Amino acid sequence: MAAREIIFVPHPTLRKKSAKVSDFGPDLQQLIEDMIETLHENSGAGLAAPQVNISQRVILVEFGTEDNEEIPPTLYVMINPRVTRFSQKIVTGAEGCLSIPGLMGEVERADEIVVEGQDRFGKPLKMRLQGWIARIFQHEIDHVNGILYTDRATSVWETDEDYNPV
Repeated sequence: MAAREIIFVPHPTLRKKSAKVSDFGPDLQQLIEDMIETLHENSGAGLAAPQVNISQRVILVEFGTEDNEEIPPTLYVMINPRVTRFSQKIVTGAEGCLSIPGLMGEVERADEIVVEGQDRFGKPLKMRLQGWIARIFQHEIDHVNGILYTDRATSVWETDEDYNPV
């Protein structure tokens, strides 16, 4: 495993719609392992392949419970992710991004979603997600579609903190 370099706006890869993954072989497995290390090194909640300059539909989300910090967070790997259902309930929350350092913004997202895709070996996945984890998935799926949270933000502000909620 080796951490990969995260690219920053205005890098053109961040604005491209990523290619669908059809080969689940060793190259994809290495990309996933490298992305996991990159996510951990940068203390992110999620990471999409375009953020490491790979235009493929691969996302990671790491989510834990705030109620019990003794339980380690769960790492989700999803290939070819897509949201197939959005709730009508919209919630506003603060988001940041490893590819847009020094900024945060208020973004409206569906509170509950259904996400479909594949696991790292090509097996179909379907998840119903609600709350913060649904926000993180929507953020990362936007990345593989060439959309940044700043495109959806109702307000954006500068921050000097290293805090990165998404």
